[in-house]
Amino acid sequence: MSTNHETDADQGGNLVHRFVQKTKFESYEDFRDNFKINIPDDFNFAYDVVDWYAANDPKKIAIVWCDDQGGEKIFSFADLKRETDKAANLFVKHGVKKGSAVILTLKSRYEFWVCLVALHKIGAIAVPATHMLKKRDIIHRLEKSKACAIVSISESGLDLIFDEAAKEAGLSKFKKFIVGKSSAGAVDWIDYDKEMAEASDAFSRPAGKDAVTANDDMLYYFSSGTTGFPKMVAHKYAYPLGHIITAGYWQNVRNNGLHYTMADSGWAKCVWGKIYGQWIWGTAVFVYDFDEFDAKNMLEKVSKYGVTTFCAPPTIYRFFIKEDLSQYNFGTLQYCTVAGEPLNPEVYEKFLLYTGLPLMEGYGQTEIIASIATFPWISAKPGSMGKPAPGYDVVLINVDGRECDVGEEGEIVIRVNKDADKSRPSDLPPGFFAGYKYDDEKTKDSWHDGFYHTGDTAWKDEDGYYWFVGRTDDIIKSSGYKIGPFEVESALIQHPGVLECAITGVPDPVRGQVVKATIVLTKDYKNKASDALKKELQEHVKKITAPYKYPRVIEFVDVLPKTISGKIRRVEIREQDKERK
Repeated sequence: MSTNHETDADQGGNLVHRFVQKTKFESYEDFRDNFKINIPDDFNFAYDVVDWYAANDPKKIAIVWCDDQGGEKIFSFADLKRETDKAANLFVKHGVKKGSAVILTLKSRYEFWVCLVALHKIGAIAVPATHMLKKRDIIHRLEKSKACAIVSISESGLDLIFDEAAKEAGLSKFKKFIVGKSSAGAVDWIDYDKEMAEASDAFSRPAGKDAVTANDDMLYYFSSGTTGFPKMVAHKYAYPLGHIITAGYWQNVRNNGLHYTMADSGWAKCVWGKIYGQWIWGTAVFVYDFDEFDAKNMLEKVSKYGVTTFCAPPTIYRFFIKEDLSQYNFGTLQYCTVAGEPLNPEVYEKFLLYTGLPLMEGYGQTEIIASIATFPWISAKPGSMGKPAPGYDVVLINVDGRECDVGEEGEIVIRVNKDADKSRPSDLPPGFFAGYKYDDEKTKDSWHDGFYHTGDTAWKDEDGYYWFVGRTDDIIKSSGYKIGPFEVESALIQHPGVLECAITGVPDPVRGQVVKATIVLTKDYKNKASDALKKELQEHVKKITAPYKYPRVIEFVDVLPKTISGKIRRVEIREQDKERK
């Protein structure tokens, strides 16, 4: 199977041929061995992609945006150039310059895309952040990133929290831009909308010492670590080119299509799926700024706007298959991908039955791109991440540092340049991070001896497919057995009463740990929560997987703790269990 893309950017298509000499491949092996990205020394996504389209195909659609209040806005690339030039002038007026870090806390407001590209035009560093941050989180980000400014919404008094955090951090000259109305009592916020209306729409590409190089810092993302404060991941201006792989060969986007990746702007998955690779390949991005997730509303939006390619975490697909999918028109939908956690085979099969579309899994982190994926030339194996991307020399190693045999579990590591400090984008796998900024110790902890250590555990089958087991910290060790949460969750999800579940380990004096299942029941089983149902679920697991893996402890809850990206926070469940003791 080959990809279905236009390949001549000079004939009203996309920009891929400006950076990739060969785009069509006969097989996965051909793709793996012969795909190569050319990185211009002065590459800047804002000018070389956004403004290029504005000049050569100005009416081409870049963004289709909507919200729950009936709001709708469609941006062409000409619109986007005008708005980003205005925003760049606004930021420069208030002291933002090349190398300045600016925090963006905008949920899924379309202003996020305008501000992000505007910062790229200046050569500044964007620091996307979720709107769910608390004061201590904000102080950490302010201090760690050395940010000079923030652009934020006021939802849930977020501007007031920023005021407190900036004061506590001693940032008297910190610039604060508010999108929309500020909260009563907010201090010294600059009216973004008013200043945008007054700003000039002419901004020239900086030259000389102010010009961007591909090796300058472009993005700081705070990774969602399992313990302590998150690490600050640094990406260079070459980073967007790595997502040619993510968008074109995993998500399989279409030129002039409409791609929707469900991701808040505070999560790195947003730039995976809502801007860089998608625009290089020539597809518009769909943005749905919802207040609360509702499966029916999302399905209606996907149907109404004619989304052609779609990507979401497994959690979302689990909710989808509980709906009557026959009520929605998926006539435009051509390709679906899934990432964030392993996909339960039960979800895969039901979604395939309803839509005719296989879910193509992928794996990556904030630090990298889609480094392992079910690419178009290989058949999906439900539950498998797929095979490595070009440039990603993926290895599994065991606790002794030895490369694992087929079927043996080990940590996912990527063979890379030994010296992180001297690495340039051209020396590293496409889209690879530049280290944890201002934290050499943490960089060396994960990137040493020629390997980047992901902290994730997997195994490889005889066909070369990789199978995720879990975060190293999530592996349960019980009576000498190692049990990954995913395999038990996959067994439980097949029971009609289980909507969602999370598997964790709880201490046990005899076995070391035992398996615990924290379960959200489907609406038909909400009133059936009982010891009898727990017993039924335990027996159900014993019939599907090895009996020693069954959950000896079961707790029914209304919701599972999750990150903003939809990943289940097993660490929070473990912490709650500790507090109860």
